[in-house]
Order: sequence, then structure tokens, then C-alpha cells
Amino acid sequence: MASLVPLSAIDPALIEQLLDYAFGADRHARTAYRIREGTDWLPGLSFAALDDEDYLVGTIQLWPIALTDRDGRAHPMLMVGPVAVVPERQSEGFGKALMFAALQAVDASAKEGAPALPQVMIGDAPYYGRWGFTAAPTQGWHCPGPFERERLLVRCANPAVLPAEGMLGPWYN
Repeated sequence: MASLVPLSAIDPALIEQLLDYAFGADRHARTAYRIREGTDWLPGLSFAALDDEDYLVGTIQLWPIALTDRDGRAHPMLMVGPVAVVPERQSEGFGKALMFAALQAVDASAKEGAPALPQVMIGDAPYYGRWGFTAAPTQGWHCPGPFERERLLVRCANPAVLPAEGMLGPWYN
């Protein structure tokens, strides 16, 4: 039976090999990497999928980022991704299971009476919309590199509290 485990239980070299295989060795040049540059993924919110034979077949990482508004105020957020599944194992439900686990952990991490931090990702709205991700609130946001505006997505309990404009980048607390 397939299982999900904390990503911290996986050898970092295996994670890097999976990411290279899923996205290519040039993946570090992507805008998403620039948004979270210099930060580490969050162990309590990042997971790995193992198949029936305990082979690593997928990972999801969440990162501390911020949207800096026009007044220079940093609004902390979480960046979801990469969500990676080895190509020959895609469409078997590993990606969905990883998303559910990560978002459930995010929601559970919210303090009593306070919503979870907004989650941002670069992805396909028709696919990630099932988890509440939308591009509507991000139309005035910018990234430190090229991106397609319709693929910059956010999931937030109350999108009205999000700044209308700003620049995404790493969050250092």
C-alpha cells in the first residue's frame, strides 16, 4: 500500500534526483525558485509519497514566502511546490494525496481562531482550483522573473484581506 511520510525522512539526494527527473535539471532557473530563494522548505508541511515497494514516487514542499506591498510591508505566506511525481507514475493519485496532506497540515497549523497563512503556487487553475486555488486575487502581484498571470494562484480563507499589489519573494523571520 502506498504511503505518505514526512519529507524530512527522505535522503535529500533522492529528493533532488526526483525533482530533476520530474522537472529537468534546469528547474532552478524557474521563477518559483527565485521567489523562495535562500529559504528552506518547511518540514512540518512537506511530504513524500512512497509506492507499494517503498520507492520514492512523489514529493511536495512548502516554503516561507512573503508578498511585499507598495508600502514595504511583508505579508507572510506559504508557497506550495514543487508538487512532483515521477512521470511514469502520474495519474495514479500520488499528487492528489500529497496536496491533501500538505493542505490539511497547513489548515491544522492555524492557531485557534486565526486562519492559516495564504498559500501561493504557480500552477494550472483548472487542476488546483479543486483545492480552492484561484488567480483572481493575484492580478496585481509580481514575481522576480517571468510568469503567466493566470497561473499565479492563491488559496486563502478570506481573499479580501490580501494586498491588491505587491512583489513575491522569500520570507525571513
